[in-house]
Amino acid sequence: EIIFGSSHPRYTQLFSDLMKSRFEMLIMGEMTFFLGLQVNQSPCGIFINQSKYVREILNKYGMESCDHTGTPMEIKDDLDQNGTPINATKYRSMIGALMYLMSSRPDIVHATCLCARYQAKPTEKHLKEVKRIFCYLRGIVNMGLWYTKDSGFELTGFSDADYAGCKYTFKSTSGRAQFLGEKMVSWSSKKQDCTALSTAEAEYVSLSA
Repeated sequence: EIIFGSSHPRYTQLFSDLMKSRFEMLIMGEMTFFLGLQVNQSPCGIFINQSKYVREILNKYGMESCDHTGTPMEIKDDLDQNGTPINATKYRSMIGALMYLMSSRPDIVHATCLCARYQAKPTEKHLKEVKRIFCYLRGIVNMGLWYTKDSGFELTGFSDADYAGCKYTFKSTSGRAQFLGEKMVSWSSKKQDCTALSTAEAEYVSLSA
């Protein structure tokens, strides 16, 4: 399969005609679904989401009727390594499902990455936090990314970090997002490799990574 596009319809048609003249192929038209991503194209822009996938994982883990929560995690989490152990296979499966969803849902990146740190020996409190993410998704299934047609190409980056947020290593967590015009093109949340000795150092590490 080949996906191609252009901001000029004429070039798209020229490429399509060239490929058909060289190879035996079928043109399927505008892309609407690819690897779990739903793509809705309009004259104003492109909207990408994974609502079908969200419904599938909610049904898979029995969360299709759960109560909606307004945020994917508590303001101050109480996660640690103590507690009653649970089935690690199911926990890892739920984390993996959320990881795949992060490609179109930057709003769950931090909460998912935080819960992913406890995949080796998950406990009931860890599972509770993962289920909270699913409850959050239950109320906003159709959320996604909107890429406007004309928003410029100025690259803008945002970065932030907490200080010694990890209770065991005292390492900080960096959060970053990059925009091309008004379009969000990159995002991440990651625990820093080094241990910052001040809030200023934690911010510097976040900016330099």
